[in-house]
Amino acid sequence: MTANEPGEFVSPACLAHEMDDAYMGRSPTGTAPSTQEAMLMPLVRIDLARGKTEHYRRTVGDVVYDAMIATLNVPANDRFQIIAEHSDNDFIIDKSYLGVERSDDVIVIQVTLNAGRSVELKRAFYKAVADGLHQSLGLRREDVFIGLIETAKENWSFGNGEAQYA
Repeated sequence: MTANEPGEFVSPACLAHEMDDAYMGRSPTGTAPSTQEAMLMPLVRIDLARGKTEHYRRTVGDVVYDAMIATLNVPANDRFQIIAEHSDNDFIIDKSYLGVERSDDVIVIQVTLNAGRSVELKRAFYKAVADGLHQSLGLRREDVFIGLIETAKENWSFGNGEAQYA
């Protein structure tokens, strides 16, 4: 890994994107955004079966957020999560796709984030979430379904009808 600023480590893949101005575009201040800015902006949807407690739902969100900070280089305070419960009729998850035996407690986590993270970082994220939910809530690792959706940074608007990072 390479240092970007004192105390901050950035993967080589992140640095490659930082050096590519065509990829990076401009920041809201009119300058090329830092590597950290380029890796920001995850939006997390967490879907689960109806009937879980507020504490359970909050813990799921906390575990996912902590894993993003620890593995995907997401900074503190970059937390945007939507947690939704569904009835059995509206939450249809195959119980054994790819040989993974899922229970009625399955959780679907969908993270939309800027492109650029390595496969190693993604694998570390999957493991951190599954392990964290198992340790915190006793959720079976088989019941943690995660999908990452990568997008270009110009596909975000944080308000005012503007593409702040385009």
